[in-house]
Amino acid sequence: MALRGIHLMAPTVLIILMRVFSVQTLRCHLTEYQTGNECCPMCPAGNQVKTHCTEFRDTSCLPCEDGTFMDKLNGLKQCHQCINCDSGSGLKITPCTPTSDTVCEPVEGFFCIDPGSPGCTAAQKHKSCEPGQYIRERGNASSDTECSDCSSGTFSNGTLTSCQPHTQCETNHLQVIKAGTASTDAECGEQSFTILILAGAVVSVIFLCLFVLVLIIYKKKLIENVKEHAVTGGKVKQNGSNNIKQRTATLDGNEGNKELQVLTE
Repeated sequence: MALRGIHLMAPTVLIILMRVFSVQTLRCHLTEYQTGNECCPMCPAGNQVKTHCTEFRDTSCLPCEDGTFMDKLNGLKQCHQCINCDSGSGLKITPCTPTSDTVCEPVEGFFCIDPGSPGCTAAQKHKSCEPGQYIRERGNASSDTECSDCSSGTFSNGTLTSCQPHTQCETNHLQVIKAGTASTDAECGEQSFTILILAGAVVSVIFLCLFVLVLIIYKKKLIENVKEHAVTGGKVKQNGSNNIKQRTATLDGNEGNKELQVLTE
């Protein structure tokens, strides 16, 4: 009886050993996944496994639910959760789809301070360089702006990518009105002797104008005086003629009286 039992168990053990060996040596295709001793076809991107295949049926797939995604062929029964981004943190958001996760990227002028996978979960605004500094390295989506101080004899208002040399007034035959600083350029003006020459010319023109004006006024007065004298002289002459006529008439009258007196005697 014992011998018979051994003979009955031998096929069973052999079958078990064959199955274990076949499972260990089972190799599935790249588009398949292994479940038990079966190689099942994978579900496409955007889907998850609903039921595994058997030797009698194929794998059944189910589309990912809202808020989940699957970006590749898979043999999973659950899609991945989409990440959430805060749009008020300097991020621009590309919403997730059944085949891709949410993408969060810094908006223009911001850089990521909390990188995620994928994308970014928080961003910060690029710093601004101060007057007296220049932009050594412009900020991008992954790094902040880098600033450096201007060297002596140069200036920048904080928006330049390099410091500019101060204007050399002397080379332009000008004088320094205000010296340059690390944040402002030098201010130049005309040389002193040039200013004096211009001032002298202006004063000369003013005096010339005044002289001409006085000359015109004097001439006008002179003409008025001549006219007034001519009028006065004419009146005097006329008065003199009248006096002579009166005297002649008086003399004629006296002589007549004398002759009358002689005749009467």
